[in-house]
Amino acid sequence: MDKLEVLRELAIIIIFAKAFGLLARKVKAPQVAGEIIAGLLIGPSVLGLVDSSDFLSAFAEIGVILLMFTAGLETNLSELKKTGLKATLIACAGVFVPLVFGTLLYMGFYGPQEIGSEGFFKAVFIGTILTATSVSITVQTLRELGKLSNEVGQTIMSAAIIDDVIGIVVLTVVIGLKNPESKTGTVVLYTVLFFIFAIGVGIIVFKLFKLYDSKYPHTRRIPILGLALAFGLSYIAQKYFDVADITGAYIAGVILCQLRDSEYISEKMDINSYMLFGPVFFCSIGLQTDIKNIDTTIIVFSLCFVLVGLLSKIIGCGLAARLCGYKGLNTLKIGVGMMTRGEVALIVAQRGLSVGMLDHRYFTAVILLIIISSIITPLILKYLYSKNEAGAAA
Repeated sequence: MDKLEVLRELAIIIIFAKAFGLLARKVKAPQVAGEIIAGLLIGPSVLGLVDSSDFLSAFAEIGVILLMFTAGLETNLSELKKTGLKATLIACAGVFVPLVFGTLLYMGFYGPQEIGSEGFFKAVFIGTILTATSVSITVQTLRELGKLSNEVGQTIMSAAIIDDVIGIVVLTVVIGLKNPESKTGTVVLYTVLFFIFAIGVGIIVFKLFKLYDSKYPHTRRIPILGLALAFGLSYIAQKYFDVADITGAYIAGVILCQLRDSEYISEKMDINSYMLFGPVFFCSIGLQTDIKNIDTTIIVFSLCFVLVGLLSKIIGCGLAARLCGYKGLNTLKIGVGMMTRGEVALIVAQRGLSVGMLDHRYFTAVILLIIISSIITPLILKYLYSKNEAGAAA
């Protein structure tokens, strides 16, 4: 691609992404939804101002790594330890039930798939997309209601974090199994070996960073070295363990999340991600979504995908919460709080596209799920808490 064309397309992407991102925020929708719609508008499906290219794909890849690195940095290990077993059980149910429901949904539309066939892996990948949870909107809602610090709020936050960790592991295993030469035992072995490697390296790296941070606190060298760690672990994960590179980026963030300057590193990463790499990534999803070829089947599938995505989280997490001792509306609050989807679902979908496990047209269903879940989750949570308060007053 010509260098001048690259500059023109980047300018268009940034302007449209930010304009539609702000518009989405005005109507109480996630900003990323606006950026995806911007990509859809300027892409081949509508205006044709920007075409998907290898250069933009590379930019989007960096955007994914930055997003996952930041997500790892924002992981609160102390909160995970507090809620412990309850949050883990809820998270496991929040992954297993959507995974099964999503797989069955695909087979319901396209017929039973032979285990190990390409159709089977596509079905499983639809379920894998549904395992992701985005708790940022739920957290903001609970904060506004003054319920973030209570047991239910803390459980939702911790379960969502564990949910994403398990979801990334599932993604890694599913992509590994897609390779015709791979075997289940080999994929699982390599995944386990990577996490053992990451723990060993992580302990050493954390101590080195902690020592360096004590000598040179709050300096730009810390975020630069952190970024190098994210890129390095991403490369090692994919190259030597056949594990998704985004898993390496996430682990890099987790390694540094307890560093004194972890928030400072996250702020610096967010600048790059917010200004350039993030908008390019989310717009690239819109660019790759072809609405010209959407037929009635895809529309019906998308609606069912949204319904299954919402209900599977409520059923899985709600039942697990009941088994963990939560009662009444609290079980429903936890289920509803876990049903929002966001960046992680998009990252999983994009990864499926890159390895041939997902077709472009299914992005419509993913985007629809993110928008609808992000809008109705705060409304339902506010209703549930108001009903609680009305009952207490009575």
